[in-house]
Amino acid sequence: MTAGPFSHRNAVIGDLPRIVEIYNATIPSRVATADLEPVSVESRLEWFSEHEPGRRPLWVVEIDGEVRGWLSLSSFYGRPAYSGTVEVSVYVDERNRSQGLGTYLLGEALAQAPALGIRTLLAFVFGHNAGSVALFSRYEFEPWGWLPGVALLDGMPRDLAILGRHLDASTDVSRR
Repeated sequence: MTAGPFSHRNAVIGDLPRIVEIYNATIPSRVATADLEPVSVESRLEWFSEHEPGRRPLWVVEIDGEVRGWLSLSSFYGRPAYSGTVEVSVYVDERNRSQGLGTYLLGEALAQAPALGIRTLLAFVFGHNAGSVALFSRYEFEPWGWLPGVALLDGMPRDLAILGRHLDASTDVSRR
């Protein structure tokens, strides 16, 4: 799919090392993930297999032939009543942040969500992650929960914000 300067595709297993590399690069900043040590490709195989293109996609964006960002829509809580709710995660290569890649991916997720049977999107974001909070706010995600001090990063308690957005047929998900 293409919109503006970017396009995305469904991830294939050959993309997993690069997906993991982008993810692992965020760990030292203590801003984007609660993992404290790098994860392995092997440890992410089950997670990768849980993403089905027509239901719970995992998309990548390539620039100059290299994966530079990804978005996943993951099932929330695993019980049938939550089947229309997903957790959205967006990760962008450090070289490509603040260039609209995350905005593009999130806009595409919102646009395609109804066709995937998705009615509600959730994002779990550290309260101190101003960039992600701003991205989700641009797309009208609202604060639905605040878990103070639930993460301990290098001895410092950190808050977790739960951001959410309901979709309906009248929702305009044009790119912001």
